Amino acid sequence: MLVRCTFEELSALTTGAEQTLEAAAAFGGGAGVAAPPRELADVEALLASADGDLELETLAEQRSVARAIDLILALLRERVDATILEEYVGSEDAIAAYFDFAHVLTVGERVRLAGEEMEAVIELMSGAPATAEAARKISFPD
Repeated sequence: MLVRCTFEELSALTTGAEQTLEAAAAFGGGAGVAAPPRELADVEALLASADGDLELETLAEQRSVARAIDLILALLRERVDATILEEYVGSEDAIAAYFDFAHVLTVGERVRLAGEEMEAVIELMSGAPATAEAARKISFPD
C-alpha cells in the first residue's frame, strides 16, 4: 500500500527522525529522549526508507512506521512547545517547528488510515482480527 508524501512532509519526517535519533543518543548524557529500542529501530528503518512515498508492503511494516512516527511526533511536539516558550509564538523558529510537526502529523494520519484499511482487509479475508503472523505474511501490493 502506498502512502503518498509531499516533499515538505518527507523533509520534515527525515529531519524529525534524525533529531529523534540524535536525542536518543544524547540521552545517556542526561539530555534527549528515552525510547524503547524497538521504537528507535523503527525510526532508523523509517529514516533508511524515507526517500519518497512510503511503501507499506505488510501490516507489520505499517505498524513499524506508525510507531516511528509516534516517537518522532513526541519529539517534534516538545520542540514546538520549547521554541514557543523560549522565543514567542510568532518567531521564525516556532513557526518552522510547528510546520515540521504538522507535516509529520499529517503523514502519521495517512499511515494510521492505511493500517485500518489493511486490518479490515485481513479481517475480511480471514474472518478474524489480524494476528501477528497475518500482519507479517499478508502483503498489500500497490
